[in-house]
Amino acid sequence: MTTANPLLVESALPAFDAIRAEHVLPAVEAVLAEYRSAVTAMTAEGAVHDFERVMLAQERLEQRLGKVWSPVSHLHSVADSPALREAYDAALEKITDFSAELGQNRALYAAVKAVADAEGATLPADRRALIDHALRDFKLSGVALEEPARSRFRAIANELSKLGTGFANAVLDATDAWQHHITDERDLAGIPASGRAVLRQYAKEQDLDGYLVTLKQPAVHAVMTYAEDRLLREKVYWAYQTRASDQGPDAGKYDNSERIERLMALRHEAAQLLGFANAAEESLATKMAESTQTVLDFLADLAARAKPVARKELDALRAFAAERLDLANLEPWDAGYASEKLRQERYALDEEQIKPYFPLPSVIDGLFAVTQKLYGIELKPREDVATWHADARYYDVLDADGRVFAGVYMDLYARSGKRGGAWMDVCRSRFRDGEALQLPVAYLTCNFAPPTEHAPALLTHDDVLTLFHEFGHGLHHLLTEVDLPSVGGIDGVEWDAVELPSQFMENFAWNREALDLFARHYQTGERLPDELFQRMLDARHFHAGLFLVRQLEFGLFDFHLHLDYDPERGARPMAVLEDVRRQVAVLHPPAWQRFPHAFTHIFAGGYAAGYYSYLWAEVLSADAFERFEQAGVIDRETGEAFRREILAVGATRPALESFVAFRGRAPEPNALLRSYGLAA
Repeated sequence: MTTANPLLVESALPAFDAIRAEHVLPAVEAVLAEYRSAVTAMTAEGAVHDFERVMLAQERLEQRLGKVWSPVSHLHSVADSPALREAYDAALEKITDFSAELGQNRALYAAVKAVADAEGATLPADRRALIDHALRDFKLSGVALEEPARSRFRAIANELSKLGTGFANAVLDATDAWQHHITDERDLAGIPASGRAVLRQYAKEQDLDGYLVTLKQPAVHAVMTYAEDRLLREKVYWAYQTRASDQGPDAGKYDNSERIERLMALRHEAAQLLGFANAAEESLATKMAESTQTVLDFLADLAARAKPVARKELDALRAFAAERLDLANLEPWDAGYASEKLRQERYALDEEQIKPYFPLPSVIDGLFAVTQKLYGIELKPREDVATWHADARYYDVLDADGRVFAGVYMDLYARSGKRGGAWMDVCRSRFRDGEALQLPVAYLTCNFAPPTEHAPALLTHDDVLTLFHEFGHGLHHLLTEVDLPSVGGIDGVEWDAVELPSQFMENFAWNREALDLFARHYQTGERLPDELFQRMLDARHFHAGLFLVRQLEFGLFDFHLHLDYDPERGARPMAVLEDVRRQVAVLHPPAWQRFPHAFTHIFAGGYAAGYYSYLWAEVLSADAFERFEQAGVIDRETGEAFRREILAVGATRPALESFVAFRGRAPEPNALLRSYGLAA
C-alpha cells in the first residue's frame, strides 16, 4: 500500500505533482509508527547503546520523517488550500505530540547519555556535537520533569504549535481577504508603469477590469511609495497595518489578539517549568548571547547611536514634506512616499530608473555567477523535476569537478495562497548513511512582482538584496560538509548567528564587479551606468538611522515581551510596544495600528525572543565582509576560506569559534555601524 502514497515512496526529491491532501495524514501516521517502534527497540532491555545504533539510528529516523513532512509543510506555505490546511493541522498535532513524547523519553535519554559516557571523548567533532546537542535538547524538552509537570509541558508544546499555525493562517487569510478595485487610472497617479502593470495583473487574475490593489507586498509597496492620492495611501496603510486584529476593515474577523495572549502565557509557563525565569532566558540556551542583559545592552547601545541620526533624518523629511509636498503633518502613510520623493531630489535617484537593469532572469544568472567566482560551484536548471506551480524552478548544484552535490527549488513570485515574505527552508539534508549519501536540497521562496504582458519581472534593488540574502541561507545549507543532519548546514547553529551567511551575501549586490555580471537593461543590454551606480552608492545609507530604529523597535518589543511577561498582567503587547517606541521610535503610528498581530516572525516563525538576531548577526556579517574587501571583494581564496570555516562546518563547533577561524579574531561591533555609515 505504501507505493500508492507518494509521500512514502523513497525518492531523491518529492513528487510534488502527485502529493494530495489525502496523502498527508496516512503518511505521517505510518512514519511515526515506524519511529516509535524503532525507539522501543533501541531502548529495550539488553539493547546495545553505541553511536551507530543510537545516534545514527535517530538521524535516520528523523530523515525519514523529514522526507514526509518537509514537502507538506512547504506546500502549506506556497500552495495553501482548505483541504491541505485541514490535513496539515491534523498531522502537525500528531508530530508535535510525538516530538514532545520523544523529548521526554528517559530511556532514550539514558541511551544517549550512555553513548556520551562511553564514546564521547574519543569521537570526532561532528559526532560529539550531535551528542551534546541531543542531551541539551532533552533537557529543554523537560526530560527531567516529574508528573504532573511532564504531562503539562507536553500539552503546552502541542497547544503552542496549534496557536502558531493558527496565527500564521489568520495573517494569510487577512492578507488575501482585502482588496480595492480601481477602474479609473487617474486614481493611481504617481504609481509608475511597472507598478500599475502589477495591479492590472491582479485584476486580470480575478476577471476584473481596471486595477486591483491587494495587501500582497508588490501592491502595498507600489501604493505606499508612489501613490499621490493620500487617501489611497491611508486606506492601504489602514488595511495592511491592522491585519488579523481587532481594528481595521476586517476588525475581529481574523483577530490574533487572543492567540498572542495565549502564546505568551504558555511560553512563560513552559520556561518556568524548565527552571528558567522567563521565555527570553530560555531562548538564549541555543544562542550566542550569554545573558538577557547582554542582549539588552547590545540593543541599547545601538539605539543610543542610531536614534539621534534617525531624529535628524525625520526632521529633514518633515521639513521637505511640508515645503515641497504640502504635507504639513507627516503621517506614517506619508513617510514612504515622502522618503522616495526626497531620495529622488537629493540623489536624482528613482527606483524606476534602476528596475530595468534588474530583470529577474539576469539577476539569477548573476547571483549564480558570483557564487561560482567565490566558491567554484555552478547551478544548472533541470526541467525533469516535478514542482508545485508553474513558477517554480529546480537547479542542480555542481562542484568545480562537475559533480552534483546539492539542489535548490526557487519560487519567486507573489500569488494567492502563498505566504508573504521571503525565506529559505530545508527539503533534504546532507546525510551519509553507510555507503549512501543523501544530497542537501533547499527551497528558496520570495514574493516579487511577477512578469507582465510586456516585460519580465523587474526587481528593485531591495528585491535584489532579498534574493542574495535568502540565497546566502541556501548556501549555508547546500555547502555543508557535515554528514549528520542535526548539526549540518543551518541545523543546530546558534539562532543569533544563523543570519551571518545571508546578510553577508547582500554585500555583493552593492559591488560593481558583481553587478557587472548581471545588471543590464532588459531592452537594450546596456550595463548599469557608472553615474547611476554612483548615485545608488550615495543613497545607500539614506535614512539608515530610521531603518535601524525600526529594526530596534522590532527586536526590543520581541525581547521585552518575553523577558518582562507577568502572568498577573498578561502579555499587553500594545503597552509593551508603546514603551519600546518611547525608547527608540521617532515616528509614532496611530493608536489603531496593530503591528504585533501580523508579526509572524516571533509568533509563528521561530524568532521568539530572537528577532534581535538580525542585528546581532549583522555585526558578524559586516565584519566578515571586511576581510573580502581587504582582498578585493570577489576573491576565490577568501571565498574558499569562508566556505571552509563558516559554511561547511555547520554546528560542529560554536559559531564564535567558526568566526574566529575565518577572521583571525573576535567580531568587532563597530563593523555594523560602519556598514550603515554611522561609525563615528
